Amino acid sequence: MNDTGDAGSAQTATTVPPAPPGSSRIEGLVARLHGLHPRLIDLSLDRLVALLAKLGSPEQRLPPVVHVAGTNGKGSTCAFLRAMGEAAGLRVHVYTSPHLVRFNERIRLAGRLVSDPVLAAALEEVEQVNAAAPITVFEVITAVAFLLFARVPADLCVLEVGLGGRGDATNVIPPPAATAITSLSLDHRELLGETLEAIAAEKAGILKPGVPVAIGAQAEPARQVLLAAAAGRAAPVRLRGRDWDVAAGRYHDAAGSLDLPVPALPGPHQWDNAGIAIAALRATGLGLPDRALAAGVAGANWPARLQRLTGRLAALLPPGWELWLDGGHNPGAGAALAAHLVAWTDRPVHLVVGMKQAKDTAEFLRPLLGRAASLWAVAEPGQHLALPVETIVAASGGAARPGPRVADALHHLAREAIPARVLICGSLYLAGEVLKQDGSLPA
Repeated sequence: MNDTGDAGSAQTATTVPPAPPGSSRIEGLVARLHGLHPRLIDLSLDRLVALLAKLGSPEQRLPPVVHVAGTNGKGSTCAFLRAMGEAAGLRVHVYTSPHLVRFNERIRLAGRLVSDPVLAAALEEVEQVNAAAPITVFEVITAVAFLLFARVPADLCVLEVGLGGRGDATNVIPPPAATAITSLSLDHRELLGETLEAIAAEKAGILKPGVPVAIGAQAEPARQVLLAAAAGRAAPVRLRGRDWDVAAGRYHDAAGSLDLPVPALPGPHQWDNAGIAIAALRATGLGLPDRALAAGVAGANWPARLQRLTGRLAALLPPGWELWLDGGHNPGAGAALAAHLVAWTDRPVHLVVGMKQAKDTAEFLRPLLGRAASLWAVAEPGQHLALPVETIVAASGGAARPGPRVADALHHLAREAIPARVLICGSLYLAGEVLKQDGSLPA
């Protein structure tokens, strides 16, 4: 991924199912590739450009591309883009990151997740062509995606930036049909900069001369940087609040108004992501009908984004309770989740939080603390770079209780008499572990 105690009887209740056939071959390949470059993240394009040239420049043979950057909402916007395209009858390639459970989730070929045999063969092909030259795993999987996208016919390609924009591996593509920038907030400051302005400048690196960009709701400092960057590149802007807007189920821009159903992805922030997707697709000139745009809003699917769980973990809670999962992990995501919790007033809400090391835990928790009946800090054994439970407790000002695992926290909560909602959040790595334990695997 890029970013992402005593279990007792709970461990038995949440046994993880065996890995799908063929996945061990992929995991072995990925483990080998990790040894080719000392850094997991290295924002540079030269290594990938050289590799793609040896592969015959597949990035030059993609269908029309919508390139999506941002801090929060990138994946959801990509899900809306895919759903809208498919509702119009288009074959849609999608490249996203990180994966939650299996590497295959990163690559969707003309509507279907890449199969284990196809992914493994492409990884081996790229590994052989790379010939042990220094390169990151993300660069390799990006090359694999481009190679497969160039070989399988499709009508639209949706690319999610992995990290930042300017130096991200996906930014080697020729000018796309459109770009999109979702909500920006402070995240990955050690790589992208300490201020919102610096982060916005990095994200604006995907803008291309003459290529339209759809921009969602932004704080004023980020908005000004993005507009200045677009002006400097002569990139036509579709800005929310100026060129388009969405509210109360209605989208409008210069091309006309469109009535929308409630987004399939929960949360008030998803109206913004759906609007960005519509603005970007209308800017491509592909001519998708309004009915397809509306159908995509209602039909999008994106795991671990306010996802209701109904499997093995959910069964640990009493009847009438609800279990939800969200991978949000930075201050902006915390604020978005807090806004959603405003609507959850019919019953208590308990938070189960596990986070990645180096994340701004206190700022993520700050808007949520006053809206939770209780807070539980967790760290799963398989959770990559899991922040220690005691560190989360300290960041909460002592408000959090140690789980120390998700199943343990759920067993504690199950003793409560009042039916409630439980929201597991704080890390996409945690989300992956939770999906495996619940049996709700992405498809």
